[in-house]
Amino acid sequence: MEEEPERTKRWEGGYERTWEILKEDESGSLRPTIESILFKAKRKRLCEHHGQVRLGMMRHLYVVIDGSRAMEDQDLKPNRLTCTLKLLEYFVEEYFDQNPISQLGLIVTKSKRAEKMTELSGNTKKHLTALKKAVDMNCSGEPSLYNALNLAMQTLKHMPAHTSREVLVVFSSLTTCDPANIYDLIKCLKAVKIRVSVIGLSAEVRVCTVLARETGGTYHVILDESHYKELLMHHVRPLPTSSSSECSLIRMGFPQHFIGSLSDQDAKPSFSMVQLENNSEPGLSLGGYFCPQCRAKYCELPVECKICGLTLVSAPHLARSYHHLFPLDAFQEVPLGEYQGERCCQGCQGEMKDQNVYVCKVCQNVFCVDCDLFIHDCLHCCPGCVHGNSAATSA
Repeated sequence: MEEEPERTKRWEGGYERTWEILKEDESGSLRPTIESILFKAKRKRLCEHHGQVRLGMMRHLYVVIDGSRAMEDQDLKPNRLTCTLKLLEYFVEEYFDQNPISQLGLIVTKSKRAEKMTELSGNTKKHLTALKKAVDMNCSGEPSLYNALNLAMQTLKHMPAHTSREVLVVFSSLTTCDPANIYDLIKCLKAVKIRVSVIGLSAEVRVCTVLARETGGTYHVILDESHYKELLMHHVRPLPTSSSSECSLIRMGFPQHFIGSLSDQDAKPSFSMVQLENNSEPGLSLGGYFCPQCRAKYCELPVECKICGLTLVSAPHLARSYHHLFPLDAFQEVPLGEYQGERCCQGCQGEMKDQNVYVCKVCQNVFCVDCDLFIHDCLHCCPGCVHGNSAATSA
């Protein structure tokens, strides 16, 4: 294992006058300075897109949740466990919204053991149900980072080489009780190309620093709940893949939703494969998505067919994954005083009140900061450009 590179600790650095950042306006208010700091934080993530970089579009991610006694601390309200589960519910929804053809699984570690809460799957409801049930979980003992990572590796190492293999660890404890040398496991994770990232809830732990550095992941310690949420959101977008990862053509099926009718003599009630697999109460129904290869029925997409292994998706799923490859360029930032055009946002039609306006470099339409964030985070396309193209096509 390579030695950790030397870096200056914060307390060893030069004396910083952090209070000088805050400056009063003419009326003695600090509000403009605070708004400026918040504004820069909003804009920061828009400039972090990867551009024309090869990304891991089909992701397999395990989220490891620390279930030790340290999760009962109340520095996050009402406690670390409840706050974590609430933020993870939001993370799961965003993850599948931005990565509809990817899969996710949940692992919890406590009392020196690790167990799966959910297997790898693309079923959002399944993961959200497991997180809601975990609110009543009894936090006990110490976590085992080794057992949790080993459990995730046993599944991820069998995933296809063209997919990304990732583990996100939410670590609250300052200790880990492991049955073997964790540094040997880190070498194995690196060998099978599993990227491990860690979000710490307490303080920096050296083994987590080494783990993230050796596997190509990231390691951050939260400051507060809002920073915690921001760190989680960094893992929603797919990360660039290594140049050594394989490329391959993937067979996919595009089943249409069939709605049967009782008056149709050929329509026959059938079970869904998901209901049979989860041992839930089977319900006979006439409609559903039928695999074009083996005719197995499913209630929702995307899903991997349990019979023939074909990946079943819809066209919008691929479209939502496609925008990561060609992200919308950041709009040009222009001070409001220097902008000569109409001071009306083309998105919300509201009056420009911010310090700056944002101009699309292609269609030259102007937007406010909130619409700018909404366009880049949710729409992923400029409304002005889309309207212009549709008008040109109709003409």
